[in-house]
Amino acid sequence: MLLALDDAISSAVLAGRAADAEIFGVIDLTSKIEARIGAISLGRAIQFVANASVLGYDVRGAMVLYGDPGTPSLRIWDCEHLWAQYAGALLEP
Repeated sequence: MLLALDDAISSAVLAGRAADAEIFGVIDLTSKIEARIGAISLGRAIQFVANASVLGYDVRGAMVLYGDPGTPSLRIWDCEHLWAQYAGALLEP
């Protein structure tokens, strides 16, 4: 069942990769404050969260919000998994 859920999330994310997304809970380790990240595409949001730790951000509490109200948010482990699996496809228009 978990595999089917992952496939459903992956399919939904790939289909909506160009949709607007917002990222919350990213901490800039230099200033120790939450980074303000404007609306970006879902694919770019996943890329950012998956790679932000090497750029000097703490993303342990990060959430990517996208889609209609009620759509589950993506967390760091979701973003890392999706980026590892689909990388370039997430950035395609």
